[in-house]
Amino acid sequence: METENQTGAGNFILLGFTDDPDLQSLLFGLLLSMYLVTVLGNLLIILATISDSHLQKPMYFFLSNLSLSDIGFTSTTIPKALRNIQMQSRVITFAGCISQI
Repeated sequence: METENQTGAGNFILLGFTDDPDLQSLLFGLLLSMYLVTVLGNLLIILATISDSHLQKPMYFFLSNLSLSDIGFTSTTIPKALRNIQMQSRVITFAGCISQI
């Protein structure tokens, strides 16, 4: 009878962030501002294409869909990174990692 390894990875450790508190606050502010600019810019694109009747062409429809998907993609990864920086926690669960993919 063969013996197999039955261990599993329940958590992953993120190694990309620094341990320096000054750099963590700078990184937090930079990521937060970039996230807000991204979300607000994409919302402006969506609102502009909805409100103007001249922008009801298929190209602008696809641009709105692209903006909406960009909001969704950034809203799954950046808040988790911000929480990890703020709480100084580098652990992400396997389920959390899969949900971001």
